[in-house]
Amino acid sequence: MGDVIDLQLRRTRRAQSAPAEPVYYFDVTCPMSYLATERVERSLGQIEWVAVDGSAMRGDAPAADPATIRARAEMHARALGLPVIWPDRFADGGLRARRAASFACELGAGAAFALAAGRLAYCGGFDLDDPETLAEAAAAAGVPLAPCLEAAGESWRDEELRELGRTLCAQGLTEPPVISAGEHWFGGITDLMAAGAQLSDAVSAKRPLAPVG
Repeated sequence: MGDVIDLQLRRTRRAQSAPAEPVYYFDVTCPMSYLATERVERSLGQIEWVAVDGSAMRGDAPAADPATIRARAEMHARALGLPVIWPDRFADGGLRARRAASFACELGAGAAFALAAGRLAYCGGFDLDDPETLAEAAAAAGVPLAPCLEAAGESWRDEELRELGRTLCAQGLTEPPVISAGEHWFGGITDLMAAGAQLSDAVSAKRPLAPVG
């Protein structure tokens, strides 16, 4: 339990102020996070990935209507040239998937897991909380299967994920995904897409140079 608390404290402190290295905060159940993930994974390369509960970023604001979320996601998907197939259980559940994504991030496999899970959910229409779907995502991301499914059942991760969402909300960031790069914060898919070159420059400025020779 002590290790769990230490992990929670480290992650909460990291979200409370812009870290030295670029970080991508995502909610694996959020279609906007998935669409941005396709872009971020291709254009920004190696940055740190951290799973959050995006619903905690709303604060006291009511949840958006699922139809509105679908319409926004489909608009962005068309702009990015990506297909969208909606899971039957869209906007329902997601606890197990978020926990598994958190575990994948601990192993440094957050990007691969988020991409695999997002494609299964929003290109294949699969239920993210289904153990078979999580197993497919884990296999594609190189995440050990048994520990991943065990993590999906660990309810203590829920509060960690919510607390990260709340601390991002306290920074004025109200929806995932979010990228922090030094003193720069970019929140929501609209801001991330609009930032374009500015975001790439901010991330590149924080990325160490490759060794010469």
